[in-house]
Amino acid sequence: MREYLLVFLVAASVTYLLTVIAREIALRTGAVAQVRDRDMHVIPIPYFGGLALLGGLTAAYFVARQLPFLSLSAPNVFRDAGVVLVAGALICMVGVLDDLLELDALTKLGGQVLAAGFMIAFGVQYLFFPAPGGGQFSVDQSQSALLTVLTILTTVNAVNFIDGLDGLAAGVVGIGAGALFVFCYQIANLNGQSLGVTGALLSAALAGACAGFLPHNFYPARLFMGDSGSMLLGLFLSASALTLSGQFSATDVTRGGGGAQASLLPTLLPIIVPLSILIVPFVDLVLAVIRRTRRGEMFYQPDKQHLHHRMLEIGHSHRRAVLIIWLWTGLIGFGTVLASLYSTTWTWGGLIAWFVLTVGLTFVVPRVKGLDPVEE
Repeated sequence: MREYLLVFLVAASVTYLLTVIAREIALRTGAVAQVRDRDMHVIPIPYFGGLALLGGLTAAYFVARQLPFLSLSAPNVFRDAGVVLVAGALICMVGVLDDLLELDALTKLGGQVLAAGFMIAFGVQYLFFPAPGGGQFSVDQSQSALLTVLTILTTVNAVNFIDGLDGLAAGVVGIGAGALFVFCYQIANLNGQSLGVTGALLSAALAGACAGFLPHNFYPARLFMGDSGSMLLGLFLSASALTLSGQFSATDVTRGGGGAQASLLPTLLPIIVPLSILIVPFVDLVLAVIRRTRRGEMFYQPDKQHLHHRMLEIGHSHRRAVLIIWLWTGLIGFGTVLASLYSTTWTWGGLIAWFVLTVGLTFVVPRVKGLDPVEE
C-alpha cells in the first residue's frame, strides 16, 4: 500500500508542477479557450492541461518500476501499464491538435480508435468474463476487440462530455479511480494474490494526477485540461477497468474476504464495479445522445443541457454544483465497491446516510436563500 501511495504522490506532485509549464506553452501557442455561448467561463482560459497530466502519469510509471515491491510484480503488470501509457500519449497528442486547430469530430474519433487499436494490438483488451456458478466464458478475438474499442470510446467521450465546469471532470475521474483502486487492491488482498496489479497501479497514478491538477483547475480555473486531458483521463480510466479481465477468475471474487462460493452478484462485480464508477458521465452521455437525436441533431453537437448545467439552473453555485456531482460519483462508485466487499450493517448504514445527505444537498439546499458565497 505504501508504494501505491508513493505512486499517487509522484503523479500528483509532478502534475501540479508541470501545469505551470503547460499553461505557459498554451499561452505562447495560442491554445486558449475563447468564450462561447455554451461555455461557463467568462474570460479566455489556456488549454493543455492534458500535457501536465500525461507528465504526471509518466513519472509515476517510471518511479513505480524502481520500487522494491512493485518492481517484482509479474512481467505483464508493467508491460500492460506501459502499453496504456503509450496509447495515452497518442490520444493526448490528438487532443493537443484539437486544442490548437479544432479538429472535426470524425478526426478525433479516428484518433480515439487508433489509441484503442494500439492497446488491442499489444494484448490489452477483454480476455474473458466471469459467469454465474464459478465458471467463465471467453469471447473470440474480433468480439474482444469490438468490446474493448466500444468501452474505450464510450468512456473517453463520457469524460469529455462531462468536462463542462471547472474541476468537474478531474474530480469525477479522480474519485472513480480511487474507488477502482480500492476494488483492485482488495480483490487481490482478500484472495491472497499478488498486490502488484495493473488496474491498481494505473488507477493509483490516475487518481494522483487528477489530485495534482485540481488546484489549478478548480473554480476559478487558471488552466483547462482540454480534449488532450479529457480523452487521456477517459482512456486511463477505461484501461484500469478492462485490465481486470483475465486477472481474477470468477471464484476469486469473494465478499468480505470470507471465501464464499461464487454466486450471480459476486461473479458480475468485475463488470458492475467499473460501470458504477463511470455511471455519472455515462448517464450524461446517454441523455445527451437521446436529447440531440430527438432534436434531429448529430449526437456530438454541443448544448447547455448537461447534468452540470441543470444543477446551475436549479440554483446551485458553480463550486457547489461540482462538489455535489463529486458526492454522487463517490456514493455510487465507492458505495458499490464497499457494499460488494464489506456487506455489513455499518456499511449499509453509512451508505444510506451518504445518500440522504447527497439528496438533501442536491434538491433541498437550492431552496434555502443566502447560502451561496459570491463567486467572482
